[in-house]
Amino acid sequence: MSELPDAPSVEVAVSCNEWLELCPEAAAIAARAAGAALAEAAGPSRFIVDITLTDDAEQRHLNHTYRAADKPTNVLAFPQCGSEPVASQMPVLLGDVVLAFETVRREATEQHKPLADHLSHLVVHGVLHLLGLDHESAAEAAAMEAREIEILAGLGVPDPYRGIM
Repeated sequence: MSELPDAPSVEVAVSCNEWLELCPEAAAIAARAAGAALAEAAGPSRFIVDITLTDDAEQRHLNHTYRAADKPTNVLAFPQCGSEPVASQMPVLLGDVVLAFETVRREATEQHKPLADHLSHLVVHGVLHLLGLDHESAAEAAAMEAREIEILAGLGVPDPYRGIM
C-alpha cells in the first residue's frame, strides 16, 4: 500500500497562452506561490488547489456567473471545503484560484511591478481566501495583508502594498 504524500498538491492549468508568452515560468511561479501560502496552513497538509491562468473574457464570465459582477477581475477564489477544519487523512480539495491575464498585466504595469511578483501576490491572496481569510473589515484586511507580506517575503517578493496605498 502506498503512502499518501504530506505536501499539498497544486495543479496549474494555462488556458491563455499570453501568460506563457510574456512570462514563460508563470505556471511554476503560481505553483510555488500557492505552495508557500499552504505551507503554514492549519489542518491537513494534503490540500489540493487548482489554479487556472486565463484571460479577461473567461474571468468576466466567471465573475458574472458566480458573483453577479459583469466585469473581469484580477483573481477569483472558489473554496470547495467550507470554513470548517477538515479531519481527514485523505487529500482534500481546498478549491480553485483563477487569474485573468489582461487585468493582472495591466495592474502590474500601472503599479510598476514585475508581472511575476504581481502574479505571486495574487496567487497567495487567492489561496488565503481558500483558507478562510478575508478583507471585509479593516481588521481582516490588515491581518490578510500582513500574512501576504510575510509569505511573499519568503519567496523573495517585495511588499506588494508598499508605495500603492
